[in-house]
Amino acid sequence: MTSEYPFIARQGWPLILVCAVAALVLYYMAGAAWSLPAWLLVVLVAYLYRDPEREVPPSPLGLVSPADGYVTHVVEDHDPHLDREAVRISIHMDPLGSYTLRIPTEGKVMKIWFPSQEEGDEGLARESSSPGGAIERYAIWVQTDEGDDAVIVIRLYRWSIRPQCYIHIGQRIGQGQRCGIIGLGGAIDVFVPADARIDVQEGDKVRAGSDIIATFTRQTQERAAGSD
Repeated sequence: MTSEYPFIARQGWPLILVCAVAALVLYYMAGAAWSLPAWLLVVLVAYLYRDPEREVPPSPLGLVSPADGYVTHVVEDHDPHLDREAVRISIHMDPLGSYTLRIPTEGKVMKIWFPSQEEGDEGLARESSSPGGAIERYAIWVQTDEGDDAVIVIRLYRWSIRPQCYIHIGQRIGQGQRCGIIGLGGAIDVFVPADARIDVQEGDKVRAGSDIIATFTRQTQERAAGSD
């Protein structure tokens, strides 16, 4: 069966092609020795844009890591997108990891905030300075069938390539499903409910789609039942 997603993400194909053409030009004009660095660059770009399959763990209430990287912060924080108290799990993407982003939990895409300098801040992600020199670009709000909410905020570094998003508002998505790609990496914040169980700590290395970073509790459902 042919996968919908090739092992090397399609977003990397143009860069690989450019590098390969440069390598061929150098080979024919200057010889094999001069073309070697360009061929090595072809291999490096192909490696960085790899998009391997990941085995999602059997944990319906678990939130998987949205990216390959390292946990830099686990702190109680205010989620400005949903105006709630939450726990923020920040992940610095591994420069040598996969650039593919994955949705932490199964549910429905409720909203996507895109930055815009023309429409103001209403309903849009703010472009503001963030820790580590990153800049917030956009955020994704996902709500489970049980009413639990997770917000994924994508922040770019100066050298990052603008994220490409595979999903849209109203779409139902699966846990660990691919949702986008950030060329050259960036930073990810995941806002989870304040009563969620946190399964990672600062310094942990995590893999997108396969490592659990937090787990929803049943308190959301209990609060909903109690209000009826």
